[in-house]
Amino acid sequence: MDDTKSGLKEELPRVELPPSITVRQLADVLKVEPVKIIKQLMRGGIMVNINQTLDFDTASTIATAFGYEATAAEQRRVLPSRKERGKGKLSARPPVVTVMGHVDHGKTTLLDVIRKTNVTAHEVGAITQHIGAYQALVEGRQITFLDTPGHEAFTAMRARGAQATDIVILVVAADDGVMPQTVEAVNHAKAANVPIVVAINKIDRPDTNLDRVKQQLADLGLVVEEWGGDTVCIPISAKQEQGISDLLENLFLVADILELKADPDSAAEGVIIEAKLDKTKGPLATFLVQKGTLKPGDVVVAGSAWGKIKAMFDHTGKQVRKAEPSVPAEVLGLNGVAKSGDVFIVLRDEHEARSIVEKQQYAGPRHTLSLSALSSQISDGQVKELNIVLKTDVEGSIEPIKTSVERSGTEMAKARIVHAASGSITESDVLLASASKGIIIGFNTPASPGAIQLANAEAVGIQHYSVIYKLIEDVDRTLKGMLEPVYGEVLGGRAQVRAVFSSSKLGKVAGVYVMEGKAWRDAQVKILRQDKLICESRVSSLKRFKEDVGEVSAGLEGGLGIEGTVDFQIDDIIEFYRTERIG
Repeated sequence: MDDTKSGLKEELPRVELPPSITVRQLADVLKVEPVKIIKQLMRGGIMVNINQTLDFDTASTIATAFGYEATAAEQRRVLPSRKERGKGKLSARPPVVTVMGHVDHGKTTLLDVIRKTNVTAHEVGAITQHIGAYQALVEGRQITFLDTPGHEAFTAMRARGAQATDIVILVVAADDGVMPQTVEAVNHAKAANVPIVVAINKIDRPDTNLDRVKQQLADLGLVVEEWGGDTVCIPISAKQEQGISDLLENLFLVADILELKADPDSAAEGVIIEAKLDKTKGPLATFLVQKGTLKPGDVVVAGSAWGKIKAMFDHTGKQVRKAEPSVPAEVLGLNGVAKSGDVFIVLRDEHEARSIVEKQQYAGPRHTLSLSALSSQISDGQVKELNIVLKTDVEGSIEPIKTSVERSGTEMAKARIVHAASGSITESDVLLASASKGIIIGFNTPASPGAIQLANAEAVGIQHYSVIYKLIEDVDRTLKGMLEPVYGEVLGGRAQVRAVFSSSKLGKVAGVYVMEGKAWRDAQVKILRQDKLICESRVSSLKRFKEDVGEVSAGLEGGLGIEGTVDFQIDDIIEFYRTERIG
């Protein structure tokens, strides 16, 4: 008998999954966007980011939801088939655009001009508030602009699994040319695989040199169309309002090539652009709808916040009754402040939303992504490219390191420098490494305290080197799957010295206020004075009032002594570390 006629179910396409797999890797296997994996996990009450590891059972359940049968290496299991959900009709949606570039090159002026001259006539003069995003109307077509602080916010969304931007406008001043933040913005946009439209601003200045700017752009891999490349480049003067219409028209040309579409009839999904706590209204969040239509009365979960939408407002402060794909809206009704980059979904009722938030399963400490961890993944065939954010002490060190690193590896695994610059390691570097699923390599340069904390939170490895050949050797061994595990220091807390006492047994004792994390007995410590390292030691005693304690948490005061002799001074910073395997 023919099985298809006997009513037996059709066999699903199979995927083989390892015992553990990251969200990004699972998205690649299932050929879907990572944010869709994150949203599916949210529906089950599991909150993750793009680099978090899932066990086989969780990953196989997700595979089933996307129409696959998952199998393990040693054990094959037939999973239940997915119930078919009718595909909605896809409709064209407006492009979403982010403006980036170097400080003082005219990003804000450009956005202000577009806002002033291209919003609908009845809205002119009625813009009363800033909601992080707004729409302009050009010849009957809408375009959405994300008014974000810069490439850090752009990449923070990617690091949390949400890519909100369709096109990037790179603003470069015609007199200044390419500057450090220009390079950084280009690298962030390239890492996101987002098309770049260049706006060469300030062409009204007498000292402009367009050819010089175009050559600098070509050096970054952005060859303009008139030079035989594919980068759209428009000369403008935001101050004089010249070239703005030409820029907007070209944005639509790029958008038409991208064929941007979404289903407006399904339950709304999207991303949080920004969120805040208003003194009178309570928690507010700017939602950018990416799919479906959002309406007042909808019940939403946004990260760890949830609620029933009480009211929605557009960028003019006007109350609106709906927000379709690519439309931003400020939302009132969440029970807490969401995070920029969190995804949101609409659910059936408040009970389901509350249940999802209550069941949020934050996994234990994530394994930091380091060279040795990547070496193991490369050896297993899970990773074929090593993304590196490179920071050096001086500009002259970049090119020889970059050239040598990119020559390393084998045909099966190569290194890619997604960003290289001189200076200390910053939070922006950590976000880019997290979003690119890469690591940070520092050559003779430190990491800021904020970068260290963010790296711990995002499980991004920061590896320091002072000898070039050792750096290159480790990268090469990583790409060949041969690097041994490494151990390093993990920052656990920071405290400020508020008072200094003398003790007959301990010598100088510091009265401290714990600003971040915690202080604990036997912790390794570094004492900093005006950002300079004074000494390294270990905590020998820790008290709260007169009682010995094991630890002191952030926001509390305590007294501590350290091994050896140190001349504490008021305002010294004490950093508390633990040593653990970082790969």
